[in-house]
Amino acid sequence: MIRIARLDPDAARRHRDALAEVLCDCVEGGASVSFLWPFDREQAARYWDGVVTALDERRHRLLGAFDGERLGGTVQLWLDGPCNQRHRGDVRKLLVHRACRRRGMAQRLLEAMEAEARERGLTLLTLDTVTGGDAERLYRTQDWQSVGVIPRYAKWPDGRFCDTTVFYKELAATAA
Repeated sequence: MIRIARLDPDAARRHRDALAEVLCDCVEGGASVSFLWPFDREQAARYWDGVVTALDERRHRLLGAFDGERLGGTVQLWLDGPCNQRHRGDVRKLLVHRACRRRGMAQRLLEAMEAEARERGLTLLTLDTVTGGDAERLYRTQDWQSVGVIPRYAKWPDGRFCDTTVFYKELAATAA
């Protein structure tokens, strides 16, 4: 049974090792998620420490996907845009551990994050992802609109360049 939960700063601190495990697994599996090999748990833990700081400062939201008690996936909604862009959020680091894939966890995380954005009154979401990957297919099935492809935008963990597709999704805000 997959359960999605918002992780506040205290919960993120409690789950720091599990969050690091998910990130390490994704990078070890070759995902282009901002990190290059060699990559270890210490680097992953430092990354999550920065996320906790942003949570403490209320600059974003963090959602976790649990399979029973195991944290198997996560997604972030960044809210720290300039004052003329407070109507939108950036979706970052939709990560699912390889052992938890193909069970709808990424879709559930995405849906929960969109609901979170609507509750906050956001009307526009943006994200980018590797062109041609599983995540791109997921976004397209969930009515995200492709803006275009940026060639050589990022790198795979092994240092090779990869293209990135930029997406947006317009949301109807939840009535107050």
